[in-house]
Amino acid sequence: MGRYVFKLPDVGEGTAEAELVAWHVKVGDTVAEDQIIADIMTDKATVELTSPVAGKVLAAHGEPGQQLAVGSPLVEFEVEGEGNSSPFPLDGGRVGDGGARPAATVETQKAPSALSVAASQQPASTPTQPSPVEGEGSAGSANFVFKLPDVGEGTAEAELVGWHIKVGDIVAEDQIVADIMTDKATVELTSPVAGTVVALHGEAGQQLAVGGPLVSFQVEGKGNRGEAPPPSNPAPQASVPLKGGQTATATAASVSSPRSGEGDQPKAGGGAPARTLSARGERPLASPAVRNRARDLGIELQFVPGSGPAGRIEHGDLDAYVSSGGRTPSASGTSTASAYERHEGTTDTRIIGVRRKIAEKMAESVRRIPHITYVEEIDVTALEELRAHLNAKKRKDQPKLNVLPFIARAMVVALRDQPTINSHYDDEAGVLTTHAAVHIGIAAQTPNGLMVPVVRHAESLDPWATALEIGRVSGAAKDGSAKRDELTGSTITITSLGTLGGVIHTPIINHPEVAIVGPNKIAERVVVKDGQMVVRKMMNLSSSFDHRIVDGHDAAVFVQRIKGLLEHPATLWMN
Repeated sequence: MGRYVFKLPDVGEGTAEAELVAWHVKVGDTVAEDQIIADIMTDKATVELTSPVAGKVLAAHGEPGQQLAVGSPLVEFEVEGEGNSSPFPLDGGRVGDGGARPAATVETQKAPSALSVAASQQPASTPTQPSPVEGEGSAGSANFVFKLPDVGEGTAEAELVGWHIKVGDIVAEDQIVADIMTDKATVELTSPVAGTVVALHGEAGQQLAVGGPLVSFQVEGKGNRGEAPPPSNPAPQASVPLKGGQTATATAASVSSPRSGEGDQPKAGGGAPARTLSARGERPLASPAVRNRARDLGIELQFVPGSGPAGRIEHGDLDAYVSSGGRTPSASGTSTASAYERHEGTTDTRIIGVRRKIAEKMAESVRRIPHITYVEEIDVTALEELRAHLNAKKRKDQPKLNVLPFIARAMVVALRDQPTINSHYDDEAGVLTTHAAVHIGIAAQTPNGLMVPVVRHAESLDPWATALEIGRVSGAAKDGSAKRDELTGSTITITSLGTLGGVIHTPIINHPEVAIVGPNKIAERVVVKDGQMVVRKMMNLSSSFDHRIVDGHDAAVFVQRIKGLLEHPATLWMN
């Protein structure tokens, strides 16, 4: 008897994942070839998957409603013969030809999928594709499988940001093996065992299912095939439960927190470590702490030579790069850079991680929402005088006020007359949900990209409390400590670039909200007031609205109400 793993096939919809809708089989069932085993749903259709083999169901991976990655294990069968436990497992094939055929016939019956092609391009001596059976390695050589843990974010999947190991590496217990990213934070995963890496399951940028195989190891003893893994003694790490009673350790590392011991790994040959540049187009290897520090320094990691294993960039490499004035030393130790040096070639960068999430969110908002943008100039001279007075008289325990608490208050007051603007619109269901509470999102630039932390119940806050809450949630978003409920649930958003705000911009609505308010920079301008040319502090307010819900007239009334309140700031807390 053998084992056969049927992997989620590419159903021809051009997507990397699909939702598991329902199972038609359960563990222990005896299944016939071409029998329907599960329903999956893509963006376009619901598809019935049929079994590629006849056999007994040993394991079913996933629960209804879960997003599964194409190419990940779906069902494991016990079958007659050897099954498909080969170094390069065949994928499940494309729906429409009855599913995948057994390993002996699949290559002659259909063209290989993208996953199969990728596998065939790997050198035979260094397989990196997922092992054919979860819990087993290539040709049964692995006896411990580290599965992607639930890192406590409440999600069914996470994005693989980068590997710190490769096939063939000897890994120590608690050594960092990979970086993964959830909707909230980047997390460093550490190995629960010591052993040799047999297979890596996934590539940077790929979405992986929680509980799915991540790394296959060869370890001393029986491993975890049919038994619980050894305890991992996580020390500062958190022990994370896995499916099947297993545990793993995950170090929740904020991208802004440097990790102790970084760069302490021994270098072969002794003396100064050899420094190597990443290949062109290859994503440089570095920990989240190093990446965050490089962002703060304005350094592109692709130009920094790395001295760690496999050219990994460490904190010491950043220091050396900065001390050299940002020049890459030549073999002779002298710089060959010139201010007039010619440059050739291109650099391809995969958009992954938070940046990809931002891109998807922005594209969805523009695609789904017909925007109308309205811009008005506001005389904030009186507001700035009031703000300066309050800051001069504030207590030591009170924060310094900027303009945002006043804009937030003006929005709260204006929404009393136009509550529809404080709404979420579900365009698929055709339902508009208007909120009584005003939860203001504050679009904030963070080391991880654009995030929108939320000031809840802004209607109940005075200027000091508003300023404190804006500072608290924005700071949490920037240092990676924000909780999930602090990054969701806004009903209307403010987007501000402060002194970089420019003269005008066209803000994109934070779907499913229907409005966003964007203050521009404050600048002194010469204006005509009461027949006289005077210098006033002026600020443009650029605001966008969902034109399906908010008519142009209503948008103008809303902005004019905000203008009146900000130009007469004494009225902000009198209403």
